[in-house]
Amino acid sequence: MDQRFVELKNWLEGELPSFDGFKCDEWQLLPVSGDASFRRYFRALSGGCSWIAVDAPPEKENSRPFVAVAKTLEQQGVHVPHVYLADYELGFMLLSDLGDNLYLPQLNADSVDVLYGAALDELLKIQACDAVSGMALPSYDEALLSREMELFRDWFLSQLLGLSLSQVENKLLDRFFSSLVKSALEQNQVFVHRDYHSRNLMYQHEGSPGVIDFQDAVRGPVTYDLVSLLRDCYIAWPDEQVYGWVEGYRKQLLNHGLNVPDEDVFQSWFDLMGTQRHLKAIGIFARLNIRDGKPSYLQDIPRTFSYMQKVASKTPELSDVAKWLDSEVVPHMYRSGVWSDTELDQWVRR
Repeated sequence: MDQRFVELKNWLEGELPSFDGFKCDEWQLLPVSGDASFRRYFRALSGGCSWIAVDAPPEKENSRPFVAVAKTLEQQGVHVPHVYLADYELGFMLLSDLGDNLYLPQLNADSVDVLYGAALDELLKIQACDAVSGMALPSYDEALLSREMELFRDWFLSQLLGLSLSQVENKLLDRFFSSLVKSALEQNQVFVHRDYHSRNLMYQHEGSPGVIDFQDAVRGPVTYDLVSLLRDCYIAWPDEQVYGWVEGYRKQLLNHGLNVPDEDVFQSWFDLMGTQRHLKAIGIFARLNIRDGKPSYLQDIPRTFSYMQKVASKTPELSDVAKWLDSEVVPHMYRSGVWSDTELDQWVRR
């Protein structure tokens, strides 16, 4: 039993007796999951009641943004965990329990329209927080957008694939990244969850999905959370269906008074925003494997890479990037030995 777990249990024993339904002599603390960060989650069970306890080591995780964003979203009617307690010095939190059912395993061809419909309705509420909350969010500015994309160059190309880029290739990437930043910054700027996808939405039998993992919220591009959901790194849908959802959401934004552009421009924003996000995600997945010893994320790289590759191939100003990805990067993905040919063929070559 690790020391942090012992400390968390001791903390809960001092706090939970004040909660209705808690029985001091009849409770247990069970692991729920970890995530891509250093946070760990546990379920405290007693007398038919349950709470989520969070272990967020203060030297590695700052819990204050989570609490601040949770309160803002909850005030605007977004279905997020209620924060009962937060001890910043110890790095512990106690939250309401939204259950175990992630969106991801619930998604299929029959359920997706209803589930995404509910998620898009919730996203409208999240984005509206920018206008009514008064919360000073960090800006999703050029520096942050660029820093995220550098993860692709550093962790994926260099460290995972072992590519040594030439001066010409580095300049190609620089131009590529700059074009994506330009598109992101010209969009309407709204409240951005920043990780709004099927592993951060909790399925509820009735009503809105539960929304988690929002502590990195920023003020940024209107299509960012939309593309996080609809071009999910963990599950893919046909293009025709995706663009139908995109257009439906654009019309909802117009109905809610946001002055967004026409369908073609908005779809271009969506595609290029997705490319920026997927560059970041690929770099993070590589880093999670190399630095943090979490190889399971590698299986999601080919799907995520294919999103980016398809956008580059159909965007005239990115034709040189598309050729480079196909001629230089894809062969190194095959030679790396990280994925089987079957895994890569399923996504990269289709």
